[in-house]
Amino acid sequence: MSQNPTTPGPFAATLASLSRLVTDPRLQKPRIGIVCGSGLSTLVKSLKDVVEIPYTDLEGFATSTVSGHNSQLAFGLMGKDDVPVVAMLGRFHPYEGYKPITVTYGIRVMAKLGVKDIIITNAAGSLTPDIPVGTIVVIRDHFAIPNLTGMNPSFGPLMSPEYPRFLPLGDAYSTRLRRLAFLASHDLQFDSAALAEGTYAWVSGPAYETPAEGRFLRNAGAHVVGMSTIPEVVAAREEKMDVMVLSLVTNMVVIPDKYRSIKEEVEAELAGRPMKVPEIGTASHEEVLAVGRAKAEVMRTLVERIVERVPSESP
Repeated sequence: MSQNPTTPGPFAATLASLSRLVTDPRLQKPRIGIVCGSGLSTLVKSLKDVVEIPYTDLEGFATSTVSGHNSQLAFGLMGKDDVPVVAMLGRFHPYEGYKPITVTYGIRVMAKLGVKDIIITNAAGSLTPDIPVGTIVVIRDHFAIPNLTGMNPSFGPLMSPEYPRFLPLGDAYSTRLRRLAFLASHDLQFDSAALAEGTYAWVSGPAYETPAEGRFLRNAGAHVVGMSTIPEVVAAREEKMDVMVLSLVTNMVVIPDKYRSIKEEVEAELAGRPMKVPEIGTASHEEVLAVGRAKAEVMRTLVERIVERVPSESP
């Protein structure tokens, strides 16, 4: 693996370690990067001649503490054309206590390895009944409350003079790659409803949204919500990579049409009138992982087919 002698700090050490650990020349210059979200690390099954490296062996990488995330960097060949890829099997989140530089570290390593296109996956909650559980949403825009209120990964001194001080994000999501997602879905004969388009809302988590928060995000124009991804998108765009985000809907955000009225229940009880008490739904990480496992093969085959199409479609 080539290494720029001016590469600073931990990046130089990481690249040196990778040069020692990844000896197959076919894997040393990955063309595409992949980030695997909750329960989606089975994407590694699509790789041939895979080399998996624990994050603990690489300076600058943290350890994912979230169930459903591994902590490995995987190199391998994907698709019938043996496209070299590098995949993060597990990511880092600000809610784990990690700073933005750690959350985005793997993305910047991919860029320094020569990656030009990146496919970022995540598990997300749906904010609208039009996008049911099991749908894969091809993200076309995002609404990032932490970015607007003090957790933007671009805060602080520029890490490189090549980065823009004011990063434009109006074109954050590559139309070229998004087009490939729908072409790949057609190739695989997926039902039209299997994929949707939408806007991703990033919230810091780790608590799931209250009904009022979910309603706020939906009214703001978001279709799905999650606790990751956007710091990685920002870093990838700083690194001049083309970005695709695929959100697997693993749960519905609980947004009741009306609130349960304790006042009405008490008044009915005092008046001796029976009253049906509505059930209050909740979300859980177990539900997220279960749907991730159920849809892992669908996501795996979709990403593999997209990767197969990228080389012939790249400008």
